[in-house]
Amino acid sequence: MILTEAQVASLADRTLARVAPPPGYALVLEGSIAEGFGNSRSDVDFLLVADQDADMPTMPTIFFIDGRRVEIRTRSVGQIAGHLREVAGYAGRSARRIATLDEHLLNRCQRLLHAYVVHRPELVAEVRGNLSHDDFATVMSRWWAEHARQSARHAVLLTTLGEPGSAAVWATAALQQAAKSWAARRGETYLEPKWLSLQLERLDDDPLAGRCRTMLAAVPQAGNIREHLDLVAQLGVTGCADDPHRLVVARGNEVTTWQIDDRVHLVRDRRDVFVLGEDAARVWRRVVWGRPVVDLLADADRLGVPDAGELVSAFHRYGLLRVTWQGTPIGPRLPMAAPLGAITPAPSTATPVLSIAGALPAHRRSIDLLPVPAGRFAAAAMALIWANVMIENAVEDLRGALDQQQWGVAALTTARAVNGGLRALLSAHGVSPLPPDPELLHRLDLVPVTPARIRVLAERLYASAMPDIRLLQDFVTEVRAASGGGAFPSSFDSPDGWQRTLDIGYDWLRLGAYLDQELPLDEAQDLLSSGGVQPHVAAGGRLQEAS
Repeated sequence: MILTEAQVASLADRTLARVAPPPGYALVLEGSIAEGFGNSRSDVDFLLVADQDADMPTMPTIFFIDGRRVEIRTRSVGQIAGHLREVAGYAGRSARRIATLDEHLLNRCQRLLHAYVVHRPELVAEVRGNLSHDDFATVMSRWWAEHARQSARHAVLLTTLGEPGSAAVWATAALQQAAKSWAARRGETYLEPKWLSLQLERLDDDPLAGRCRTMLAAVPQAGNIREHLDLVAQLGVTGCADDPHRLVVARGNEVTTWQIDDRVHLVRDRRDVFVLGEDAARVWRRVVWGRPVVDLLADADRLGVPDAGELVSAFHRYGLLRVTWQGTPIGPRLPMAAPLGAITPAPSTATPVLSIAGALPAHRRSIDLLPVPAGRFAAAAMALIWANVMIENAVEDLRGALDQQQWGVAALTTARAVNGGLRALLSAHGVSPLPPDPELLHRLDLVPVTPARIRVLAERLYASAMPDIRLLQDFVTEVRAASGGGAFPSSFDSPDGWQRTLDIGYDWLRLGAYLDQELPLDEAQDLLSSGGVQPHVAAGGRLQEAS
């Protein structure tokens, strides 16, 4: 230790004078100083063991004594014995099962097993009897080995996908973890990776220790990946050969594909919606579960999609697909660092958020996260379609009313068309639920930027004593340009227009129903149940012009 026994005893006495230890307690010094590492800035970590079964608070108390930061934690014999017995139960299990053990649990056990006893050694020895040093070393060696295996496989994947820089980082992580596994087999079980170089120094009688120290001291480089993976194997970690043909595409957890018109959307965990650019969608359509990654890349290359590996890597990074190693999921982690999992990118800033054909990707290769949750996205989209149907219906009614000079009817249908247009504008920007119709004009501040002409036209149409169909058509044109509805069909003019309206609505209704959103009207459930076909249409299911 960097502290003498007298210094430890003095710090312990002065620390205990500031707390109220229970009767029959034991006290140990744990952590880097007890391990023989540490330096002048290292904390002095004491653990007070209460001779009882009831749990003690685990939050540390901090003191500053003689210029040192002194930390004291409390745990009961019952707590510690339970932790040690839990780990002991894994000693004969597989590396994959051992790797599920929580790193904080392992860290607590390791620190106690290697602690320097300050007070009442017989109680400490009794508690330590729940887990032997040999069993703990076995568990730690297998635990680190499985993490090294996963990191190495991930490095092979990233190399295959054409991302050598990231692959080099993971190959280095694999080597570090393999070195920790190798050291643990030799009794060096301390978890914190920052002391690995000193652990390897204590094992310098083996040439492998020196090679690890040299390679880990270097900056990760793409040219060193194979050398790192070779050393990982020499350190005893198997099952991670540099063979990309072992990489197989697998379905992501809770990921579904939804094509709206020609646009592909992915829903993750029923919460997040991604929209794919043209190139990203072409690659996604070639994804087949259970197929080798190299075959997917070859297909994308034949399609003429450049750097398809970059897109597959993003799909994998966002958890939209998984990759297995001959059926075993690849799940790299960096113990004692930030936990890893599916990454969530910053949301898209494109406006409007959606259109009748789906969300708008930023570019051909984009995989954009939408800035609204999946349920609200689907609800807003269904409201957008219904708002456009409202517009079409109101315009049709207005023409009929004007033909018959039914001025009161014309005024009401004009207002309904304007309400439909404002609903469409708000819905396209993800506003859901919508404000009541009488408030729509006063709630345009819910949209980041409202085209001034839309507001002006809406105010004129609301205030006009005589309906003006040309003014209304200008308003509808402006709204649809601002809400991505320019291609909305003329629903009430022809069979083809109505069928196209049903097709668009059906695509969105399927997504809304999947996400348990309320449908915009009762009849929508019938369209959904019929598979997008009107319930009374004859065989063939398409509308025909009457002869």
